[in-house]
Amino acid sequence: MDLRAGHARGVLLLHGFGDTPQTLSYLARHLHERGYDVRVPLLPGHGRDIAAFNATSHEAWLDFARAELFAMRARCEWASVCGLSMGGALAVLLAAQVRDLPSLVLLAPYLGMPLHARAAAVAHRLWSDRVGPFRAASPRSIHDPNERAANLAYGALTGRALHELRLLVNKARRALPRVTSPTLIVQSTEDNRIPPRVARRALSELGSATKRLVFTKGAGHIITVDYGRERVFEEVQSWLERGPGTATPASEPGLAAT
Repeated sequence: MDLRAGHARGVLLLHGFGDTPQTLSYLARHLHERGYDVRVPLLPGHGRDIAAFNATSHEAWLDFARAELFAMRARCEWASVCGLSMGGALAVLLAAQVRDLPSLVLLAPYLGMPLHARAAAVAHRLWSDRVGPFRAASPRSIHDPNERAANLAYGALTGRALHELRLLVNKARRALPRVTSPTLIVQSTEDNRIPPRVARRALSELGSATKRLVFTKGAGHIITVDYGRERVFEEVQSWLERGPGTATPASEPGLAAT
């Protein structure tokens, strides 16, 4: 998805693991209608088939996202990054490398894997070929049944893909202290993938002097299509509209739970 109108401000939106730009389409249109050029690229290995997903790597996802950011920076006066789930981990790594991002938004960022997923990822060579792709979708990720039915995610993954996700998450966690851009984190208290403690830990580990964590309610993990998404969009828009050099000082409250 590429929404251009020659605006000075640009936003790169990055989707999640095994998913597609469809999960960010509502947010993209919301921001575009309010004066932003918006780009939502399809990450390598995504939106195709499981074989393509299994053959890609976290380095390919990051290299692709970096190239997309540089392309947006070349055509806009300033460009921010917003990532959903795994896209949040990619966004953290971009912000750690491109230190002058005017703002960073992390939506339900995937910055921590549960123990069973980490163990399965570490041992993927022992079981992945034998098991093959396995179902990974959860109805709790999107509470709205209409949006759940419309979702275009694979709904399955492989051991190798899980391994690549673990590598990416580990790198992103280590990169948090190097992020200095003003950063907003938004997550649902009912997120079935990421517990609130992961978001709180990410907030504390961020190197940003200006950062805020907002908890919402009523949605699952994919907060950009689920119930209450309008609140999410308002928070994102408000954060982006601060613009370069206008972010709230770190001395103000950094946590809002509503």
